[in-house]
Amino acid sequence: MNVLLGGFVIFATFVTLCNASCFFIPNERFPGDSTRECTDLKGNKHPINSKWQTDNCERCSCYETEIICCTLIATPVGYDKKRCQRIFKKEDCKYIVVEKKDSKKTCPIDQWIL
Repeated sequence: MNVLLGGFVIFATFVTLCNASCFFIPNERFPGDSTRECTDLKGNKHPINSKWQTDNCERCSCYETEIICCTLIATPVGYDKKRCQRIFKKEDCKYIVVEKKDSKKTCPIDQWIL
C-alpha cells in the first residue's frame, strides 16, 4: 500500500510540474475528403504528422483528427521582484531576468511555470 501511495505522490508531482499550456484545433473532415493536411488558425496548410513553430512561440503538431499546439514559453516566477525584472526575448521565445539597476547582470531564478 505504501508503494502505491508513494507512486501516486510522485505521479501527482510530475503532473503539477509538467502543466504545459496547450490547445487543440479539430481537423474538420468531410465525407469523401481524402485531404492529408491540417489548416491552422491563420489558414496555413500543414501535412499530416508534421510539426512547426508559430510566431507566438508555440510548437504545433498536425494529426489526422486535430492540431495540438503547446507554448514554448517558460515564465520565471521565482526571483527577487524588487531587485529584478523579467524581459521577454521573442526571437528566442524565452524570458531572461536581469537586475533593474543594471540590465547586464542576470538574477537567479528558482521557479518557472509553463
